Parts: sequence; structure tokens; C-alpha cells
Amino acid sequence: MSAPIKVTFPSFMLQISGELYEPVAGSPDRKGAAAVVSHPMTGVKEPTSANHARLLSKALVTPSHSTQEDVKAAVSYLTTLEGKVDPGRIGILGICASGGYTSYAAQSDSRVKGLATVGAACGEQQGVPPGYCWGSPGGWIMAHAGGSPTSFGGPTMFGSDINQIPDNADSFFKDAAAYYGSERGRHPRSDQRVPPSSYDLMVCYDSFNFQQLISGRPLLMVAGSKTQTLHYSATAVAAAC
Repeated sequence: MSAPIKVTFPSFMLQISGELYEPVAGSPDRKGAAAVVSHPMTGVKEPTSANHARLLSKALVTPSHSTQEDVKAAVSYLTTLEGKVDPGRIGILGICASGGYTSYAAQSDSRVKGLATVGAACGEQQGVPPGYCWGSPGGWIMAHAGGSPTSFGGPTMFGSDINQIPDNADSFFKDAAAYYGSERGRHPRSDQRVPPSSYDLMVCYDSFNFQQLISGRPLLMVAGSKTQTLHYSATAVAAAC
């Protein structure tokens, strides 16, 4: 398999860290095709998106990391790889909540020539802490931030030890713990926390509100028949037609 190359690229005032997977020796000539792979909401680039990127490297150039503006920044980075990437042959793959973020990115960025998602979800729904409602977001943002709306502590969205999850817990939390606590899903820097300052940004956010703007470009949304987020993919595909 292709070994990752550590890369960085700008996204607004941030420097994004990613991993670049070049096509493995002997892989088919895809004539400069490339794909951005974006990880789940509380994950990091190394486990989930890297696993997908390693498989895609058998055919494409693939950087792995996350969120909508960062996805666009990754597309910009790929366009700089002259001789390796054809700017007219760049697609994106989003996993879990990044299936929503990449949809949002593809809607407004015509440089994205194709979109695929796996278990897509909309972060505005996934990101609500249990026991809170959208009625007064400022209250719980400040409460979780310890009085600072820009604090980066934040509550843990869900546990990653399946043995600590109550028997009567929703299957969403059981499945999340089973995955993020597994060898393929866990990582030292993945602690299932979201900065409280992010929650207010998700109040009015909808990943699929302008899905029709993807129309005319290839769209593949893969979702399990029993997953709790299946309705997102079904609705998003219908909206894109």
C-alpha cells in the first residue's frame, strides 16, 4: 500500500495537516484523478479517512483530513500538484458527518467533479449535546465553555468504552463506542470532543439544503439499511436529482 506523505496547506488562518497518498506502483493510470477524503466529526485523519485513502491510493492521489472549508482548501492544494493531479479530475469522499460537510463543499465548489459519501449525516443534528435543545444555544455554549464562548474544552459527545455504555442507551451511542473504541477507530488525539464554540455555528447549518446544486455531477451516497442516519442519504440523493 501507499505510504502517507505528511503535508500542510492553508485554510483561512489555519494550517491544515493532512496525509497525501500517491498511487501505488502498478495501479491503473487514472490520468491525474485525485480525491479528498474527509473523516467523521469527532475523528482525526489517521484512522477512518486514512483507511479509505489507502484503498483509494490503488487508483488515485488522495489527501485525508476534514470540514467543508478545509475540504475546499484540500482541493486547492491538489491543484498545485502539477504533473500528478489533473485539476479537472478531483472528487471528494466524506465519511459520517463529513458526508454532510463534503456535500456542502461540493454544492458551492464547481472544481469538485464528483462526490461520494459513506454513512452521511448532518453535523447540526449530530452535534447537539444530550439533554439540550436549540431553544437557547447561548446558555449551554457558555456553560460548557466555562464562561468563554471560545474555549476549546467541550463535553465528550459520547464514550468510546462499550463497557461503560448503559444497557438502555440508544444504539447510536453503543455503535459509536464500539467503533471509536476499536483498533480501527481509535486514536490518541481522537477524544470525541467538539469545541463549545462550534455548537452555535451548527444551529442554523444544514449540510444538504442546497443539494440540488450538485446536479449534473456524479453523486454516490452509501448507507447501511439499519443505520440511524440512513434518512440523510435518502433525502440528499432525492434533493440532488
